[in-house]
Amino acid sequence: MQSLQDALYNWLTIKVVCDVRPDDKAAVETRDFFEEILTAQHSVSNIETTKDDLMYYISYQQGEEIKKRRYPRELIEIMINQINQEPEKYKDYPID
Repeated sequence: MQSLQDALYNWLTIKVVCDVRPDDKAAVETRDFFEEILTAQHSVSNIETTKDDLMYYISYQQGEEIKKRRYPRELIEIMINQINQEPEKYKDYPID
């Protein structure tokens, strides 16, 4: 079982990629995989994200409780930054 902290981090990192590349089938499938972990293993629902100059903020419901987490932008955006710096290494696999 993946920890909730890791699942949220992984989900947010790939969500940022999906936001920039919404037609990338591999990214969308990966995001969906982490959403399934969040819902099935950790009973997370109603996820909302915001960001400012330094941080991403996640608010979510776990059972009856509303919880919040925050992550530094530089950590969350590392994957999309890498894709943008070397796009030839990261082919966009379109959704059929």
